[in-house]
Amino acid sequence: MAPTTAQGAGTPEDSWILKTPPGKSEYQAYRDEAADPPALVVIVGKTELRYRLRCLTDLEAMLKELGDWMPLGSADEQKPAAEGTVEAWGRSPENPAGGWYGLKKGLRGRFANYVPPVMEVLGLAELEHEARNNRMRAT
Repeated sequence: MAPTTAQGAGTPEDSWILKTPPGKSEYQAYRDEAADPPALVVIVGKTELRYRLRCLTDLEAMLKELGDWMPLGSADEQKPAAEGTVEAWGRSPENPAGGWYGLKKGLRGRFANYVPPVMEVLGLAELEHEARNNRMRAT
């Protein structure tokens, strides 16, 4: 499948229109640098999820250090994330944020479903777009 392309500028007034890695679901995302803390806002239907904006640079740095493909492993907050996945890293006390990048309890999961396409659009990462078991790596 082709790399993620997006309409929009990634602002609240002109959100990116993106698809999840398998390409089945569409969502909107934008940077809210005025939020406290600054956030990557994801809108899926009527649900708004927020992740620390620094997740973009932190994840890029980790992937560059890894130097290889990493499985996404997307999971809801209430479900455990598989070890060695982007989802597990996004929750780990060992990551630069010291835990969850998601900001709203109950809606902190699915990090690996919504953040990687934003990184791909920004040119920070390559992303697979298969039906299942997708991976990403730094560009």
